Amino acid sequence: MHRYRSHNCGALRASHIGETVRLSGWCHRIRDHGGLLFIDLRDHYGVTQVVADPDSPAFKTAEKLRSEWVVRVDGKLRRRPEGTDNKELPTGEVELFATEIEVLGAAGELPVPVFGDAEYPEELRLKYRFLDLRRDRIHNNIMKRGQIIDSLRRRMKEQGFFEFQTPILTASSPEGARDFLVPSRLHPGKFYALPQAPQQFKQLLMISGFDRYFQIAPCFRDEDARADRSPGEFYQLDIEMSFVTQQDVFDAVEPVMRGVFEEFGGRQAGDAEVSADSLMRKRCGNTARTSPTFATRLKCRTSPSISRVRASRFSQA
Repeated sequence: MHRYRSHNCGALRASHIGETVRLSGWCHRIRDHGGLLFIDLRDHYGVTQVVADPDSPAFKTAEKLRSEWVVRVDGKLRRRPEGTDNKELPTGEVELFATEIEVLGAAGELPVPVFGDAEYPEELRLKYRFLDLRRDRIHNNIMKRGQIIDSLRRRMKEQGFFEFQTPILTASSPEGARDFLVPSRLHPGKFYALPQAPQQFKQLLMISGFDRYFQIAPCFRDEDARADRSPGEFYQLDIEMSFVTQQDVFDAVEPVMRGVFEEFGGRQAGDAEVSADSLMRKRCGNTARTSPTFATRLKCRTSPSISRVRASRFSQA
C-alpha cells in the first residue's frame, strides 16, 4: 500500500465497502459523541467521515487530534448506520473505521477557523492566507477560476485561434496608466517595464502574418482601483483577428462569452440575452468603426474572496 493513501478523501463509495483503506488529510471537524469520535477528514478532493471508538487501537491517538492536524488513517470502510447518511457528500453513504492513525503534522490554536463560512476582516485573512485558502468557498473559487480559464482556451482553440505568450520584461510604451519598473542588474540605471497589456507584441504578431491570436494575458498597471479593474495586476482574455469585419468579431466572441456564462453561471443565454452589437452600441454609441483587425477583452478578475468573469469593451486595435 502507498505510504500515505490508497484513495483520496472524495473517492470512496458504497462499492468500496469492506476494503482496507488508507487516507491522508486535514482534520476538518471533530465531534465527540460520548466516547465515539467522528473525524471529518479533508483533502483537495473531498471529505470522508472517520470513526474511532474505545475498542479501536487508534482511539488514544484520535482523542488527541485537533482541527487542521494532518494525519494518515488506516481502517476498514463500512456503510454508515441507517438514517445517518449525508446526501450532501459524495462519500455520505460510507465511513472509515480507524484501526491506525499517524499524526503527520500537529497544529496550534487556529487564528482563523477553517470550518464554516464566517466572515473575518480582510487583513486577518491575508495574514493567514494559507488557512483562508483551505476554506471551502475560497478553495472552490480558486478551482473555478482555473476551470473558466480552461473553458476559454478550449472555446478559442475550437474557433481556430492560436495561443501565444508574450514577454513580461519589456520596454515602456504609451498606455493609460503608469508602469511598474524593474531595475536591470546588467545595465545599472536602466529599467524594464512590466506590460500594461501585450499591445505592441500582439500587433507585431498580426503584421507578421499570424491570423488569429489569443492570450490569457497578465497586465500590470500602477493605478488606483476602479469599478471594472483590480489595482496593480489582472488577467484578460486578449484577442486579435486579421481581415475581419465587425460582425466577424461578434460572431467569434459571442459563443465564447455566452458559453462560459452558461457553463459556470447556471443560466441559459435566453434568460438574459444581449447581443454583442447592442452591448457595443450601448457603451460606444454609433461611432464604432470596422477595421481589418479588432481586439476584444474578457477580463478574469480575482480578489481575496471571489473570482469573477467580467466582459470589457470592444476596442479598435
